Amino acid sequence: MDKNRKTAYLALLDVHARKAYSNLALNHKITMNKPNFPAFVRELVYGVLESKLTLDFYIDRLVDEGIDSLKPAELTILRMGIYQIISMDSVPEYAAVSESVDLAKRYCKSRAGLVNGVLREFQKRKDSMELPAREDDLIRYLSVKYSYAPWIIELWLKYYEESFVEELLAAGNSKPPLTIRMNWLKVRKDDLRKALEDRGYEVEDGSICQNALNIKGSGLLESELYRHGLFTPQDESSMLVSEKLGVKQGDTVMDVCAAPGGKTTAIAERMNNTGRVLASDIYRRKLEQVDKEAKRLGITIIESRSWDATRVDSTMVKKADCVLVDAPCSGLGVVRRKPEIKYRERNDEMELLPNKQYAILSASSAYVKPGGTLLYSTCTVNPEENEKVVERFLKRNGGFEKVEAIQLLPNVNGTDGFYICVMKREELTD
Repeated sequence: MDKNRKTAYLALLDVHARKAYSNLALNHKITMNKPNFPAFVRELVYGVLESKLTLDFYIDRLVDEGIDSLKPAELTILRMGIYQIISMDSVPEYAAVSESVDLAKRYCKSRAGLVNGVLREFQKRKDSMELPAREDDLIRYLSVKYSYAPWIIELWLKYYEESFVEELLAAGNSKPPLTIRMNWLKVRKDDLRKALEDRGYEVEDGSICQNALNIKGSGLLESELYRHGLFTPQDESSMLVSEKLGVKQGDTVMDVCAAPGGKTTAIAERMNNTGRVLASDIYRRKLEQVDKEAKRLGITIIESRSWDATRVDSTMVKKADCVLVDAPCSGLGVVRRKPEIKYRERNDEMELLPNKQYAILSASSAYVKPGGTLLYSTCTVNPEENEKVVERFLKRNGGFEKVEAIQLLPNVNGTDGFYICVMKREELTD
């Protein structure tokens, strides 16, 4: 049995049946199974996840009893097989079929015949199988074509033109660049670029942030450059948060939803490792990653602690020069990296997110000194979690004013979808 497809199958099954995060499941299965071509495994896993609703549309029409009759094992194998046939030019169709049948013989032996029959039927009919008619049901057409839950499309059509929404959907299915944040504490940009190029990597400057580099090449996180803390993988949208926060050397800064620490460490680097950064998260175990990253990067000014961000810490009231609220959100801006987000149901927990975000923002505003900065950010493309939360906060907190608001979008900016709003607390008057 092909070790690469076996690894991809096991990762996909974890995501499908156990609701695992795709990046964690994939990394774990690659480490455990040691496939010959990890890049192939990643392409197959992310491709299947990005196209899941499209693949299921085809499968439902090829299985007599319908897709609901399939168990996770055979459904996962069929998705893999069809995706290889329609999207992976490097894989001959016969190999896509035969390797899928081999997987079925190992993991769902009684259904190997069904897998073989469905994939061969798809080979015959693939050029004649049409998507739902756009003119009959726009939401369903876009949902199947771009593989997003219908509620996401409905949400975006509420705020954007149809053509723009289609561009946004397509951009969410694109492969994001590998972007790194240079650690100013340890290396100059020219020196880091040369060190990367000497090791065979292609390097280009980022388009938004001065300390961003886009990298092409494999094995970057296994390099001694990473181990020695010369850089951190981070999208430019996230880097822009620490830039817009406007921290200075010697400041007292609070990051109230800090884990896993990418923005926290970026802030400390901008402060030249001087002053104080108080990093909070409700889960202590998540803060272990913040501490680990700080150590790798040579940062000593971060103090991590477990704290519920909806509560006010009376010992820190009006003591912070800058406060970052990178709030928990629906994550609709990072579907390029976590495609399983596209299929989340809009449940009660998601409906309550704006209230939770508002509660965190309100509590955190108490820490800002007069004249200090309060920054609210999310990695989503949803005005209900972004602009409307800020508008609600400003309406009820007259001591703050909005300085700047930015909505980054993958189809416009080439970054993750990210919302950033900078607010200032008014100065004391005599």
